[in-house]
Amino acid sequence: MAAKKARKPADGSYSDAWRNFSKILLRPGIRMMMRLDWRGQENIPAEGATILAVNHLSYMDIFAVSLFADSARRYPVFLAKSSLFTIPVIGALIGKLGQLPVYRGQTDIALVLRQAEMVAKNGACVVFYPEATVTRDPQMWPMVAKTGVARLALETGAPVVPIAHWGAQEILPYGDHVPRILPRKTVKIVAGPPVDLSEFAGQPPTNQVLRAATDKIMAAVSGLLGELRGMTPPAEPFHPAVARRKLREDLRALAEDGGQAGQGPAGTPEP
Repeated sequence: MAAKKARKPADGSYSDAWRNFSKILLRPGIRMMMRLDWRGQENIPAEGATILAVNHLSYMDIFAVSLFADSARRYPVFLAKSSLFTIPVIGALIGKLGQLPVYRGQTDIALVLRQAEMVAKNGACVVFYPEATVTRDPQMWPMVAKTGVARLALETGAPVVPIAHWGAQEILPYGDHVPRILPRKTVKIVAGPPVDLSEFAGQPPTNQVLRAATDKIMAAVSGLLGELRGMTPPAEPFHPAVARRKLREDLRALAEDGGQAGQGPAGTPEP
């Protein structure tokens, strides 16, 4: 029954009372967990449909980005794992806050985008993690992103504000379950001006168009992250599938080299 209930499409509705309660609870709670060094809130529109495109380093960055959006007087709407909506109390609460469920493994992924589009058109501030998961890049740069953020932006006309952050991964590294709150660490956040996607306006949403728009959004996010880290982002973003294929090729080559090393002239075994 819980699973069926969780699959009910979100309609973007929320409770003002519960949102106000969450502000009272989370504002001081988040500040107790981390120090925040941020700038660029003026780039987030004060009202109307808005998309925040953010890099993903840790589950802890959700709290940092939430407070950052709140500091710009926007209540953030996240695309959350559908499994969270089945947890007693928590599931009901995040539903009342207007968060959106993402059904992993669902063949019709367009459902998620339709829900996000509906909410955005109602004037919400939607937080989008274009990578769809915590980065797997060994140097923690953004990976190759999914194209959902570009599709949502082009279909709604909502501005896409690039946001980068650094430091949340020190509080809760990916894979850990217990945050390292003490000593309190600093999370740096910066928002840039909305990405200019006017060159894609009116074009059919082909894979080529969506990929180009997505890459432009992620280039802005990576550039901001480079500023925070004082480093130059890689020319090409990390691609997990390509990295796995390269690893298999390297291991195969290493195995072949090892086999040949045990052979003498003309492939005869060495004495």
